[in-house]
Amino acid sequence: MRKTFVLVIVGLTMMVQACAQQPEEAVKSVEVKHQEQAVNRLEIRDFTDVASATIDGVVHIKTEMTQMTPLYQSFFGFIIPQGVQRQVYSAYGSGVIITSDGYILTNNHVVQDAERISVTLNDRRELPARLVGNDPATDLAVIKIEAEGLTYIPFGNSDLVKVGEPVLAIGNPFNLTSTVTSGIISAKARNMHIIDNPRSNETPLESFLQTDAAVNSGNSGGALVNSQAQLIGIVTAIASGNGNYIGYSFAIPSNLAVKVAGDLQRYGYVQRGYLGVQVGEVDANMARQAGARDIKGLYVAKVTKDCAADRAGMVHGDIILRVAGKEVNTFAEMMEELGLFSPGDEVEVDYERNGRTETTKVILLNSQGNTQIIRK
Repeated sequence: MRKTFVLVIVGLTMMVQACAQQPEEAVKSVEVKHQEQAVNRLEIRDFTDVASATIDGVVHIKTEMTQMTPLYQSFFGFIIPQGVQRQVYSAYGSGVIITSDGYILTNNHVVQDAERISVTLNDRRELPARLVGNDPATDLAVIKIEAEGLTYIPFGNSDLVKVGEPVLAIGNPFNLTSTVTSGIISAKARNMHIIDNPRSNETPLESFLQTDAAVNSGNSGGALVNSQAQLIGIVTAIASGNGNYIGYSFAIPSNLAVKVAGDLQRYGYVQRGYLGVQVGEVDANMARQAGARDIKGLYVAKVTKDCAADRAGMVHGDIILRVAGKEVNTFAEMMEELGLFSPGDEVEVDYERNGRTETTKVILLNSQGNTQIIRK
């Protein structure tokens, strides 16, 4: 995995990206293309069948990058530069085949800045890969190998995943290929504040599935699958103080991954829709001060002028209850739901104002304040 971290509980007010310009060319939603049923898909009876049906859909990824470092030589105690030395560094991770013609979904941190990418299939074939597109905000990337008839893992619906549901994690920890571990879904919509996003105009989008399936270094980009042999998450991080598994790991939900992968395939860049609001999670104290009927939802602390929420009539003091029909009680839940839509999409938002529940239809805008397609 790229990094380790210690879990900390923090109370934060979050900002959804502001906007300024006028709408232009609309963006249409994109889905990853599934051309046929997965090759050699078995009748699922238990988790041995799940492992058999999915293990060929997970690959080992090796990346290489070159770094130039200065060479020095000592003469009579003086350090004198003697040129540069070329050093090649290698890194390893996992990926999930999502189409039979070689599109692979992985973590951005597995392939970011790589000069060469190679993929080893479960049948030991090694093929070069190219980067199709990456999205630092979700830590996802799509790469492509030239092959046909590959076993891929079909996407499941991560919204239907329940806490306590059994799952398998498949990946390549410690460079050991084709490793399967089991566990359950421990929690949903976890925001761990671990994604470093170099694009300053975007908000990192974290709403992880939490699992106790054993995951270690090298599992990044691997598959989290359910009892129907469907992909419900992309393994991304572990909670650890030493870099090794100590009980919990985290995966990006498949519904979000589908949207990101489709946009990267079509545009090379994720078309992300924003409300243009600053919100805080409602606790007992905030609910009392705001006169809310229940301790739920997201308190709107600020509405950015001429952005999507402003145009839809939302104001400071509203409490967002549902986005597109789904309850949102945390910033992570709201961002995950908005992450499924594109600029130009009309989304229904339910909110509480002065003790009454209101509904408005919001046309989402991109980070530039319009609905124009943003290309890489």
